[in-house]
Amino acid sequence: MGKHSIAVIKGDGIGVDVVDEALKVLRALAGRHSIEWEFVEFPWSSEYYFEHGEMMPSDGVDQLKGFDAIFLGAVGHPEVQDHITLNGLLLPIRRAFDQYACVRPSVLLPGVESPLSDVKPYDIDLIVVRENTEGEYANVGGFQYRDFPDEVAVQSAVFTRKGCERVIRYAFELCRERNKKMHVMSITKSNAQGYGMVLWDRTFDAVKAEYPDITTDSLLIDAACMDFIRRPQTFDVVVASNLFGDILTDIGAIITGSMGLASSANLDPTRTSPSMFEPTHGSAPDIAGMGIANPMAQILTSALMLDHLGENDAADAVRSAVEDVLSEGEILTPDLGGSSTTAAVGDSIAAMVS
Repeated sequence: MGKHSIAVIKGDGIGVDVVDEALKVLRALAGRHSIEWEFVEFPWSSEYYFEHGEMMPSDGVDQLKGFDAIFLGAVGHPEVQDHITLNGLLLPIRRAFDQYACVRPSVLLPGVESPLSDVKPYDIDLIVVRENTEGEYANVGGFQYRDFPDEVAVQSAVFTRKGCERVIRYAFELCRERNKKMHVMSITKSNAQGYGMVLWDRTFDAVKAEYPDITTDSLLIDAACMDFIRRPQTFDVVVASNLFGDILTDIGAIITGSMGLASSANLDPTRTSPSMFEPTHGSAPDIAGMGIANPMAQILTSALMLDHLGENDAADAVRSAVEDVLSEGEILTPDLGGSSTTAAVGDSIAAMVS
């Protein structure tokens, strides 16, 4: 029997709604797959910020250290600026636990309509590996002459050879594990960013030489955005910097049907620290609590967590159940053209895995 302790942070908005459904599914599959769960909830969110003036307590990271994984909903509130929620909760956890590989799959599943024409189920089947701890999100910089007419803001991106190499190498190893198109695409902008991105390019060239069985290409981010739309079938594993990976995965979610299907994992591949699992979508405060949010992204994120925990059969069962619900097309939330509730979708998937 596998026993796993999971820190649960539901977060804000629809994060609460969809995490509840994903936990329902995880509890439902426990008996069949001989898994024992220990879920410990932490109330860290924008509401916590309103009450305490911080997104999580100063020892929040220390409180999370002993868990096998962190299961996160969505974070964000219209009355709290994004840099506060990001730098107060998400980014400190990613950095403290060195979750340097953000893995975001995009697959066009049966029963889901893509906004693109002439694409069939599984024509789009790609994974973006996003560098997750440095790059453009390093938050290095500052203000001078703040609130004066001559105010200056300096924002620096930080690229290290170590940071580039390890995430690029992870992408190549993942490509071998997938064993599909056996192709890794690097995303860059070295024609305009002549230092950080040039280091990225040189590191990619050095690493790819160690993987002669895998074909490679490099695209500028603007060309990559175009090709995600005009020929997404050509992509297999994509490796990108923090900002570029963030941009591309939103496109990947939309061309495969909905942000409500977009799962994500923030991984420490060394397993020294807990990894964190969260969907790609935001907190959607305009529909929070209305019971219409799609929980499938959070449920598919739970499958990524199960994979990481070594519960591969359970992970496959979750993915199969989601695909079955989509294929049947009867119990779908409004983003997928249906009229079912968040809870109804969760109930249906939970029944299939139990």
